[in-house]
Amino acid sequence: MEIYQSTKARILPHPLERKQDSWRIAIIANLIDGFERNADDPLDAGAEFDRLQTIEAIADALERDGHNVFFLEANSTLPEALMDVRPDICFNIAEGIRGDGREAQVPALCELLGIPYTASQVVANAISLNKTITKRIWQQQGLPTAPYYEFNSLEEVAHADFRFPLFAKPSREGTGMGINTNSIIRNYDQLIERVDWLLSNYRQPVLVEEFLPGREFTVGFIGNRGHTTFRRRPELYDNDGYHWFPVLEIDTLSSVSPTIYGHDAKELDIGSEGAPNYLCPADIPESLRARLIDLTRRAAEALEVRDVSRVDFRVGADGEPYLLEINTLPGLNPILSDLCIMAAAEGMSHQTLITEILYLAGERYHLGTIPVRNNFQPVISRNNFEVVQQRISINNSDLLLHHEGVSKHELPDF
Repeated sequence: MEIYQSTKARILPHPLERKQDSWRIAIIANLIDGFERNADDPLDAGAEFDRLQTIEAIADALERDGHNVFFLEANSTLPEALMDVRPDICFNIAEGIRGDGREAQVPALCELLGIPYTASQVVANAISLNKTITKRIWQQQGLPTAPYYEFNSLEEVAHADFRFPLFAKPSREGTGMGINTNSIIRNYDQLIERVDWLLSNYRQPVLVEEFLPGREFTVGFIGNRGHTTFRRRPELYDNDGYHWFPVLEIDTLSSVSPTIYGHDAKELDIGSEGAPNYLCPADIPESLRARLIDLTRRAAEALEVRDVSRVDFRVGADGEPYLLEINTLPGLNPILSDLCIMAAAEGMSHQTLITEILYLAGERYHLGTIPVRNNFQPVISRNNFEVVQQRISINNSDLLLHHEGVSKHELPDF
């Protein structure tokens, strides 16, 4: 047996000396720009990857806060790149490039090298991508989620007992991949056809759930459970340590895939023909809003997520909300992403959102707190949220900002 001896350092050296008020930050992501599908990939392969404009917007927010920012692509060159750049912390939005636990690849690498990073840790990212295991954990915690089956083969379908209509999707994908108008299944023949198509195209188990016919909502938050005294902006957070954004409703009735928020709808730019309507804050009773937030908190804590997350819901025939899935790496495009729409609806700038995610991670790793810059845009605190909250209604033709007594030009710059 020969023992391999690497020419690289066995452990990551200490970061280069830095100023007390700035960090070396590596943004880690997978780019859709230039992505090429393999011949046997599904047509929506790579849909989860980020646009270059998203990376640039995050970098701009961090650089305007005084940090030195580098972009590292999450591919096979990443280990060497991290060794060369030696960041103080990584801003991780990488989806991973292969495997059913791919969203945990970058967190695992960062932990191997001893580098702090934003958002959820290895286990939470690995579990959350697996929708079936996530639902199983939620069920064990007594949380509402639709009855389901997971099929690894067509033969398994014959042994299940169904109550139509059903809804079928890949069990380990995001961004609406594998979801379209054919996902709603009304009889056994359609079920066989759809499961066969998903197994063949996505080469992973198929999740089949009872179809939930009601409205669709998503709830986003930043924060971690615990005391907020030493956070950069403690006024943003509630007593449990979280900041809850306004509930966003996705109205797909007039979209390219009516009643379905799938890949075909998600890939359309906001305001373009066939895109869904994004209504924030959702026009719902306070009791439903409180219920959605409570379920989001319990669902996120069951997986031990960190810093930022977004949870999707759909209302059932009984009028109750049911958990669909959790996104531990929610999109951060300042124009297109659901979480950023929510932040904008309450007047929080993209820069505030990005830097809060950064410093929440910094707090967890005891990196210290950097004071808010003098030229930093004001944020909307939790305490005066009721007064300044805007309503954003994004439809196929325009962006409407409704705010009593304030003109569009007087709203915070987001």
